[in-house]
Amino acid sequence: MAKSTPATQALIRAKAAFELDSYDYDPGAERVGLQAAEAMGVPPGQVFKTLMVLADGRPACAVLPSDAELNMKKFAAALGAKSAKMMPPAEAERQTGYKVGGVSPLGQRKAVPTVLDAAAGGLASIHVNGGQRGLQIRIAPAELQRVLGCTMAEVTR
Repeated sequence: MAKSTPATQALIRAKAAFELDSYDYDPGAERVGLQAAEAMGVPPGQVFKTLMVLADGRPACAVLPSDAELNMKKFAAALGAKSAKMMPPAEAERQTGYKVGGVSPLGQRKAVPTVLDAAAGGLASIHVNGGQRGLQIRIAPAELQRVLGCTMAEVTR
């Protein structure tokens, strides 16, 4: 497994403190984030999933605990949008340059507005996808927020 991805390169350029963890990715898993948490022995609330969303028709990114569901109304409100809906998987892959199951909020082809769920604020570190299936980045939420330039808001149900 390559440890150098656009996500890790973005962190290195930003001089961010982070660690990498890998796990055996299960392509048949119903929920990738929960499978990652179980495989790494980490509580599901510390492994954050990356969801690509269309907010008022424009690409945006949501980063939230793998055991939570995105509330589209809260997400739209956090971006000052009227509505939000999930981006189709093929479009998410084109937009980010990553394969579904390996989408990272970092190092995407084009920077998009990103919201990190407020649940991250109470944690010392969280895991986010490292830009390929089976690779996770462990990082402090404040460091992730600094690198992404994202907002933090409650966006889960």
